[in-house]
Amino acid sequence: MAAGVGSMAGIGAADDPRLDNDGFGNSDGPTALRQKLHDPSIPIEEYLYYAKITRAEEDRLYGPGSDFQHTDGGATAFVKEKILRKRHMPSESGNDSSNEKANKERTHAPVTISDEEWVQASRAARTATWSAVFYLITTDILGPFSTGYAFSQMGLGPGVALFTVFGALAAYSGYQLWRMYLQLDSDRYPMKGYGDIAFRIYGAWFRHTCNALQSFQFFLNVALIVLTSGQSISQLSKGKLCFIACMAVCTIFGCLVGQIRTLQRFGWLASWAVFLNLFIIFATMGVMAHSPPNYALYAASNPDFDINNPDPIKVAGGSPPGLSLNDNVNGLMNAVFSFGGATLFVELMAEMRRPMDFWKGLLAADILIYLCYMVYGLYTYCMQGQYAYNVSYQGVSPYGWQTACNIIGLITGLIAAVLYGNIGVKVLYNNVGRDLFKFPILESKRGKWIFVFFVPLYWVAAWVISQSVPQINSWIVLVGAGCILQFTYTFPPFMMLGLKIQRDAILPNETFDPATGQVTHVDSGMKRWIRGFKKELAWNLFDLFFYLGSCVTCILGLVAAFTTMVDAYKESVNLTAWKCESPTG
Repeated sequence: MAAGVGSMAGIGAADDPRLDNDGFGNSDGPTALRQKLHDPSIPIEEYLYYAKITRAEEDRLYGPGSDFQHTDGGATAFVKEKILRKRHMPSESGNDSSNEKANKERTHAPVTISDEEWVQASRAARTATWSAVFYLITTDILGPFSTGYAFSQMGLGPGVALFTVFGALAAYSGYQLWRMYLQLDSDRYPMKGYGDIAFRIYGAWFRHTCNALQSFQFFLNVALIVLTSGQSISQLSKGKLCFIACMAVCTIFGCLVGQIRTLQRFGWLASWAVFLNLFIIFATMGVMAHSPPNYALYAASNPDFDINNPDPIKVAGGSPPGLSLNDNVNGLMNAVFSFGGATLFVELMAEMRRPMDFWKGLLAADILIYLCYMVYGLYTYCMQGQYAYNVSYQGVSPYGWQTACNIIGLITGLIAAVLYGNIGVKVLYNNVGRDLFKFPILESKRGKWIFVFFVPLYWVAAWVISQSVPQINSWIVLVGAGCILQFTYTFPPFMMLGLKIQRDAILPNETFDPATGQVTHVDSGMKRWIRGFKKELAWNLFDLFFYLGSCVTCILGLVAAFTTMVDAYKESVNLTAWKCESPTG
């Protein structure tokens, strides 16, 4: 999905005249351009004021009834003709050395950009439509290969109920992020990431929390994909290649390919990944219908299992017998992991020409993803019962189909890992390196060298972590409970509560002066918070209940993840850190 995000923009980050007018970090633009990216002195009233203006202008330019044509015109043409042209002014007389020197100095001098040019540049960076967003959300979230295992841990009834509830709540939290974005984003103060919403509602502390957790999620995603890819290579070699070497191959690949900085070059690759995953889905469904489960794989993690006399396949309507609460929570966290995608919703909306249409892409994607999960998850569980494996295509018994799906899964997995690693390194660079260590912009020469150095460190660290605990189920639960659950279910209602309390506490006689940025309040403190909370009491109580329920689920998930990790080492024969034997047997 991240590849699509990069490829949607009409103007790349290095060419965005809002960010870097001369290519070297200098700027002599309007007031908004010169202000700090995250200025704590800006009141929420100012964000709300300019957001209303921006939404009205977007509706006028691109809304129903407008004569906008999907061509390279409008704001994009304005930027190319007026702003970017200012950077590279041609020599007006001759080609002598003095003119070339003057032209070079002029090219690298600060460029003055008017307020109108700033607004046009802001719009020019937004080119995506809701249909593109639908494709990107589907690309990012759709990954049904753990759903069969999730049903085997919860049973048919609880599985359908929980997948339905979490799917609906994921759609609701996506709606909340969309509403907050519309009310806080503007051409004057554009938002680029999840942490920007957190900052504008709660301040710098919550922005740093979101950025740190986002970095941690991308890192664990890379570690998880390195582990699954290593298992694919191990199965391809029939266990003859040392498992440490299998994972080292994936790490080396990531260190090399991860040096590509611009996500635009991954766009076509990510598009193919979607169709390859669809092939795996249909292929495994056909194979499961005509062959038994992979009993050898099940025996690798269950030492008491008799592979020569396996129990018949069992499908439970309720909670499967013999499973503990930890097992049930593991299945629940797989459902959370399956619907987790809100981490990058803000980045998607930041790329849209008309963010008001985001709900169309979100709703269409959620319905398609839910139906895919239901069909594939239920089918896998009914075909393989308690033997359903995570990842599903590694749980089919014919070696030829194992090989084909492993090769395709290896390709799509490594593509995803490189993309997550790319974003993860950039998040760390921009939010830790630039904020704390004063790193230069990533597009600068020194920034590029720092990026080159960081990439192998990032991948090697992911390899060490995943090789130390080579257990896929535990990592999925940990990532789901510790990270994805927060961005998809916990943070959205928490931030919506903060925004609505501050917004609804504003009285009619309280004023905001856009000329000076000054706000006049008649009161402050708890009285103001209570007034804002009571304005939409029913919705605020629901969001509060939603937030507290997510916190409880997070705690249950983390306890289950760490308990499963410890128990896996006690019960499994092959599950040992830094061992040549594969945990898949």
